[in-house]
Amino acid sequence: MSSTTKYDLVVIGGGPAGYAAAIRAGQLGKKVACVEQERPGGTCLNWGCIPSKALLKSAELYNKLQHSEDLGISVKGLDYDFSKIIGRSRNVADTMAKGIGFLFKKNKVEHIIGRGMISVPGMVEITEGQDKGKILSAEKILVATGCKPRRLPDLEVDGERVMTSRQALEMKHQPKSIVIVGAGAIGAEFAYFLNAFGTKVTLVEMLDQMLPVEDHEVAAVVAKSFKASGIDLRTSTAVENIKVNAKSVKMDLVKDGKSESTTADSILLAIGVVANTEGLLSPKVQLKQDRGYVTVDENYESSVKGIYAAGDIIGPPWLAHVATFEAIQAVNGMFGHGKPERMREFPGCTYCSPQVASIGKTEKALKEAGIEFKVGKFPFQASGKAVASNQPEGFVKMLVDPKYGEILGAHIVGADATEMIAEYGLGMKLEATAEDIHNTIHAHPTLSEAMMEAAASVFGEAIHI
Repeated sequence: MSSTTKYDLVVIGGGPAGYAAAIRAGQLGKKVACVEQERPGGTCLNWGCIPSKALLKSAELYNKLQHSEDLGISVKGLDYDFSKIIGRSRNVADTMAKGIGFLFKKNKVEHIIGRGMISVPGMVEITEGQDKGKILSAEKILVATGCKPRRLPDLEVDGERVMTSRQALEMKHQPKSIVIVGAGAIGAEFAYFLNAFGTKVTLVEMLDQMLPVEDHEVAAVVAKSFKASGIDLRTSTAVENIKVNAKSVKMDLVKDGKSESTTADSILLAIGVVANTEGLLSPKVQLKQDRGYVTVDENYESSVKGIYAAGDIIGPPWLAHVATFEAIQAVNGMFGHGKPERMREFPGCTYCSPQVASIGKTEKALKEAGIEFKVGKFPFQASGKAVASNQPEGFVKMLVDPKYGEILGAHIVGADATEMIAEYGLGMKLEATAEDIHNTIHAHPTLSEAMMEAAASVFGEAIHI
């Protein structure tokens, strides 16, 4: 006979939304359980953001050492161990997952390993795992099951010839050649990583620019850098007729009606994500959905009272930091700690080299919406710190309302872009103007001076260009 335990909140999913929600509820003194079929951390910590950054750090260091002569340093006998690089990234994920486990204990969060199904409103049944059959009675339920990589129909993912990002993060052998389908953030990062260690990379994107959600000038800088490093970048190109053999994958690259056959050791699918709702709801629970994503109101409550959702499962932008924000807001709201905020502006980051970071609108989006704007731009080649660091590639770009100076969008491509974007994020949150950024003293020499100079450029007052 199944046992029943009563909770204030049951969270289904232990990723950046789920574990953050559970911890926040614990901080508020609530009795909370987090149901996760694997260890805490979700895709981001275990199979995405964190381990991939470990791989990229190895690639960045290897790349820098190959060009150390530029800094007057000679390195002899440079080599690498691919299995150790992959192993280190897994160790990083292991360490961070243990940290989440510690935080669960600290905040009295019960971690239930298994798959949770909402059998009826207020009830979660464990359908798989060591606690199978257990019933959790919950005043409130938060769905935070996230997304999983999108696959192509009739193409089996075997982890060697055909991979998604998950399999790529634990590659047993480095492919000599690979076709990466999709040149968004995930595709671009894996292309940079593998190319740095000598894999022949073909990066294919159906749309007319890589990093399709980014500013067109930013994408052009990355495309130029990728091509210069030997990556075969194909935009406005489709991949068709994929055939997997014992030792290779053959396919056609189609552009403007012309087809070109190519063969590689492996193919990596980086074509987006789909909502992870398998086994989540019993037939008795019907949540309103949009293309598989749970629809929520301004309080993150679904169409069924007492059932909430946050993170990737409620739709784009599918970013870990957005998921965490939403989950904390949802918990605060459901337990009476202020009115929850819905996500408005958020930073988007791509951790290849050069790095890309942005927040707000692109030029294209502003033009399509008929919104007037002024542009301020400052190149890193005019930054003393960037040149001294041998990192002069890229620029900072601001899009500003011409009447009030409101920051409408900001785009950075270059070294440490993903760290610097936070200043513009805070500026937009506080409704700072370009003039406020311009008149804030930035330490010299730093890369962040480029952000001040870009703001000054809006008014034609930049000093160093």
